[in-house]
Amino acid sequence: MTRSSPDDACPGALRLHEAADGALARIRLPGGMLTSAQLAALAEAAGEYGAPAVELTSRGNVQLRSIRDADAVGALLSQADLLPSPSHERVRNIVASPLSGRDGNFADVRPLVVRLDHGLISSPALADLPGRFLFSLDDGRGDMATMGADIGLGHGPSGWRVLLDGYATSTCVADPDAAVDHVLAAAQTFVEIRGNAWRVRELPDGARTLAAAIDATLIAGPREAVPAPHAPVGWIEQYPDHEFVTLGAAVPLGQLPARVAALLAAAEKPVVITPWRSVLLCDLPHEDADAVLRVLAPLGLIFDERSPWLNASSCTGLPGCGRSRTDVHADVRLEVAEEIVSGIHSPVHRHWVGCPRACGAPSTGQVLVATELGYRPLDRHP
Repeated sequence: MTRSSPDDACPGALRLHEAADGALARIRLPGGMLTSAQLAALAEAAGEYGAPAVELTSRGNVQLRSIRDADAVGALLSQADLLPSPSHERVRNIVASPLSGRDGNFADVRPLVVRLDHGLISSPALADLPGRFLFSLDDGRGDMATMGADIGLGHGPSGWRVLLDGYATSTCVADPDAAVDHVLAAAQTFVEIRGNAWRVRELPDGARTLAAAIDATLIAGPREAVPAPHAPVGWIEQYPDHEFVTLGAAVPLGQLPARVAALLAAAEKPVVITPWRSVLLCDLPHEDADAVLRVLAPLGLIFDERSPWLNASSCTGLPGCGRSRTDVHADVRLEVAEEIVSGIHSPVHRHWVGCPRACGAPSTGQVLVATELGYRPLDRHP
């Protein structure tokens, strides 16, 4: 693919996007990880200076919409350490296995998230990465396989393997710090050779070009995802001692009301925003988890893994996006309400969009696009 510009207009927390419903800020959360104080700051920013909801994205980031005072929002984010580097805030795109270190006998990628983020921020050259460039860290369970990351690490029996556009490479090391160094070096090489390409797949010959440039070879195609294709929800006993609990909650259409975000922050526990537009409230003692669940369950969060909301997502639609034909959120809420009443739920994930651009569409499932005659399946493979 040939681009006319070497950079894209991807919004950040400081470089806002003027959407149809006002200024929009996108705040990168490496690995989706948040402290309670940071979530409280996001809730305050949304409640006081924008649309009263924290919008979750398919990369485990958050957006604030209809911002009325960009300076006040920027100050809140800075004070909460959500903007550790103004020059690099748009390139901190890191998705990671959300339950890593808390569920299952897998490697813990949380220290790698911190190291990778620090490495990005510390390199002046990597500030030139496009805003859409994505890193992934998979702890071995395979949940990052369909994220479409440009450069990733996947843990396996042989150690940490570098992945380029989902393809496994010959670069595999046992030491996690060395693995992160390989990822940073590959990102540096991409900056040097990318021309006008925004993603690895847009290079001439795609991942093979970058692999050759870092003295690696591709040894396998993208692997299939192992886990269920939707958010982890409900009561999750933390591994290995089961002393603590993580509460997983799906957030319908990724719209987390500011007042609910503030309640989550009040628990004063770590929070993870997942790429499935859900929230994990972690490290809760059992008795506390039970009390928190009683408070949160009536507020619209989804703790039932059988809910049709786990198989439903959408783009922004009207009034937030001027390209959309319709208020997509309203249409999806009506559709899901009918499914709940009928008890007949879709067996596949469906993503509704207001125009053929299909923003936010996952790599699997069905995409339904609004037309003059209603929603129709979108051909994803022209």
